[in-house]
Amino acid sequence: MPSPGVPYNSSCEVSTGTTIIAVEFDGGVVIGSDSRVSAGEAVVNRVFNKLAPVHEKIFCALSGSAADAQAVADMVHYYMEVHSVEMGAPPLVLAAANLVKGISYKYKEEMVAHLIVAGWDQKNGGQVYGTLGGMITRQPFAIGGSGSTYIYGYVDSVFKPGMSKEQCEAFAVRALALAMGRDGSSGGVIYLAIVTKDGTKEKIVSGDSIPCFYDQ
Repeated sequence: MPSPGVPYNSSCEVSTGTTIIAVEFDGGVVIGSDSRVSAGEAVVNRVFNKLAPVHEKIFCALSGSAADAQAVADMVHYYMEVHSVEMGAPPLVLAAANLVKGISYKYKEEMVAHLIVAGWDQKNGGQVYGTLGGMITRQPFAIGGSGSTYIYGYVDSVFKPGMSKEQCEAFAVRALALAMGRDGSSGGVIYLAIVTKDGTKEKIVSGDSIPCFYDQ
């Protein structure tokens, strides 16, 4: 509801704040996100899972407009299912990333969505792809969303090639916790998905399990 004396504006800009992260390790990937969804100054969902599976071992981490990002993930999920049936084998992570890239570029004027694609396949193992603006880049780790602007220094200084699965999990959790502490549009709980050749393990980090820092 608008404040007294403030005219109601139905076209009020909707906040697209979030924080997402994905990290490669030898044998798989760790993908994580916060859980807050906001519209303007209001939090409309405190525990929304922004890690969307598009196949058994491939995930999209969603940021931007929730509706737009979910629509892209749903389309990619459908095409990946069809593709895997046609090929008679699980799809490649790169195939999913290329689909996201194509959809993002085609509808770049209509949609506000940035997806990180990450997962494991038999050909290339664990992979992380950024797809911002319809481009595609493979990276050892990727971050996105409004909260990412607060943690570039942290991730650049702490990330080291060759980190173990446990180190990548801790890296993702601390990065997300730092962003959630600074960014008003990020918050809630931390969702994690660890993808390896053996499958996917999902975790939730909440309450006292979320790292705290000196200013909190």
